[in-house]
Amino acid sequence: MSKRKTEDTMTEALRDAIANSGITLAELGRRTGVFRQTLTAFIRSEQTIELETADKLAAYFGIRVVRPKQ
Repeated sequence: MSKRKTEDTMTEALRDAIANSGITLAELGRRTGVFRQTLTAFIRSEQTIELETADKLAAYFGIRVVRPKQ
């Protein structure tokens, strides 16, 4: 079991979720509407993704943005 930092970035959270999903990038692409090539480049840190793409992946994996109390 991996220990998660309390303040992961969205990028780290998404990459971790993708890596631990147990499904292929092709299947993830079909389920989310994100091109497999985009997913491949993202997990390899070869490119960033647009916010809309991050939203699709976050929704699929149940990742939520929580604002800190001020």
